Amino acid sequence: MVSKVIKITDEQGLHMRPATLFSQAMAGFKSNVQVKHNGKSYDAKSVMMLMTACIKCGDEIEIVAEGSDEQDVLNKAIELFENGLEG
Repeated sequence: MVSKVIKITDEQGLHMRPATLFSQAMAGFKSNVQVKHNGKSYDAKSVMMLMTACIKCGDEIEIVAEGSDEQDVLNKAIELFENGLEG
């Protein structure tokens, strides 16, 4: 299992467009990927689960990956957030 805490910097938080891009990217990996926010875990491969998390600008989330390609999925997740999830 690997994980990393990141801070959300987009002024609109993790709204529909970036949540969709993120979940689609995570779906391409075999590992289980979770986003932890405010003490709850959300399936990172589900845009609907990410939307229910209500992640806002300034919030910290933990991305947790577990499985055969866990480091690759974590690296991709970090890359997406660092690049602003612009696609």
